[in-house]
Amino acid sequence: MKSSSTSGSTKSLYRGTQIVWYLLSILEVSLAFRFILKLTGANPEAGFTSFVYSITWPFTAPFLAVFSRTTVQGSVFEWTTILAMFVYWLIAIGIIKLLLMGKTVSTPEAAEKLDSQEEE
Repeated sequence: MKSSSTSGSTKSLYRGTQIVWYLLSILEVSLAFRFILKLTGANPEAGFTSFVYSITWPFTAPFLAVFSRTTVQGSVFEWTTILAMFVYWLIAIGIIKLLLMGKTVSTPEAAEKLDSQEEE
């Protein structure tokens, strides 16, 4: 039987991972909208398009110099957005792994996991 402090800690870690997944989902959907709007040549003056571009700009800006934009007849294949989506996904996975390191483990469980790591 687990102690209440262990279950409380586990619940907090679970909530933390849920929050990270939720935030990542919002960011990924926003970036996907940006990518699709750019790809389809959406009017940047339209309210929705302008809104999506403005909220996603801070997240794509660090990657703007990595790739050049591919433009064909007003449509833009924005490699930067794809890279941003991948990098933010990796960051979220890293944060979740870091949170899971705080999970309480028993001595036998830790020993078993260490033994399995030695076999790899």
